[in-house]
Amino acid sequence: MGRPVQRLLGIDLGAESGRAIVGSFDGERLALELVSRFPNRPVRAGPRLYWDALGLLAESLEAIGKAKAGGPLASLAIDSWGVDFGLLDRTGALVGMPVSYRDSRTDGLVELVDRLVPRAEMYAETGIQALQVNTLYQLVASRRDGEGALAAARTLLFIPDLLTFWLSGETLAETTVASTSGLLSARSTGWARALMERLGLPADIFPPLVQAGTIVGELRGDLSGAVPVRVVATASHDTAAAVAGTPLAGDGCAFISCGTWSLVGVERDAPILTARSGELNFTNEAGVGGSVRYLRNVMGLWLVQGIRRSLAARSISRTYEELEAEATAAGPATCHVDPDDLAFLHPSDMVEAIRRHCRERRREIPVEPGQLVRIALESLAVRYRWVIGRLEELTDQRIHTIHIVGGGSANGLLCQLTANATGRLVLSGPVEAAAIGNLLVQLIATGALADLPQARAMLAATTSPRRYEPVAEPRWTAAEEALFGSRATGAPS
Repeated sequence: MGRPVQRLLGIDLGAESGRAIVGSFDGERLALELVSRFPNRPVRAGPRLYWDALGLLAESLEAIGKAKAGGPLASLAIDSWGVDFGLLDRTGALVGMPVSYRDSRTDGLVELVDRLVPRAEMYAETGIQALQVNTLYQLVASRRDGEGALAAARTLLFIPDLLTFWLSGETLAETTVASTSGLLSARSTGWARALMERLGLPADIFPPLVQAGTIVGELRGDLSGAVPVRVVATASHDTAAAVAGTPLAGDGCAFISCGTWSLVGVERDAPILTARSGELNFTNEAGVGGSVRYLRNVMGLWLVQGIRRSLAARSISRTYEELEAEATAAGPATCHVDPDDLAFLHPSDMVEAIRRHCRERRREIPVEPGQLVRIALESLAVRYRWVIGRLEELTDQRIHTIHIVGGGSANGLLCQLTANATGRLVLSGPVEAAAIGNLLVQLIATGALADLPQARAMLAATTSPRRYEPVAEPRWTAAEEALFGSRATGAPS
């Protein structure tokens, strides 16, 4: 008789949408079944932009019900985007809704915090890229503004940990998502409490840390039914999950986890905390099994998502597939933008933001949707080229292959542009890398797989990525020089 099939549920929450996927593992192959997909939209109320955390909980509960209808579940876990959090009072009740990292309250705070704690000192401790979206800056903004939620808080939980708490009753901080906060020590992987004290932040609200792959408890009795369901703290940061779900084959391989954000990096055994690394604004985030995701955040497909929303506001309706086709037909872009320019972080109109950027540089103003998307995709490819070059410098390692995973891996034009711009082989897929990584870590936690290398070997043997060979085009060198020149730092402009 064959090995019993183990069913588990991975709930993967992205900044634009969520999905719930059941994995069925027979000992040799992981079969996937999508049981739910739902939108995730921030909501503006008064001066703030919030996440609908209760809506995400409702969708998660519905997904659990659908998954259990297909048979018993051995375990479940949740991953999500990083940096954002919910606050609980002394009774465990949510104090206000979680604020979105795209809220404007952190505008200008990077420079303010630099005056309190020099950036070089902070980087030497945390190894984290200075981005105004980081938890650190959000908390400084909350303290500065005297927000009641922070004053009443007794516990801070990052988004996946908040949902885990509601499902299991356990309060914890999983290390991969905690490492995005800018408040975790890169050297000890413990909370950077001395830094919190210098910034006037309440260190006592941060819960105990657990490693990815920790079984934290069981699904609440009123939800589990007759068969207990284990709740796992997976690689709770979606990028950590996506990297775990990428069949990396050792040295010379880089990853681009491409969704709303693009995370461009390599996997390492130890952080890089040199002054040059900090100057170029690279980040060291925790991975599975004690690994480090050494990477740089790039604005990502937020640009295309913003273009699509701006077009819809003009009564121009396009699917992402239609936009890709029109961008392909548009031909080479006549203008490039720096995707990481803060003008693109939370513009009211992405189309106008891109047109203004081109106008100020006396470039041809894009008119058609395809031209706008072509500019966005080529600009991402140029930024990827810059990051890959800096990765080689900082790690002293030649990169020959780039794995693009996540939603962006389905965009064939972006994949080919990336291959051409970087001069490297691009392997695309899986699209659902974060959900797959979530499930693989659960299988490791429950003993079905020994470790991440075994999980990736199984994945490599059962998946076939699409290959994009680079086509030499000298225009990419000129594009990189025009955008970034000999600029010494990689700080957002």
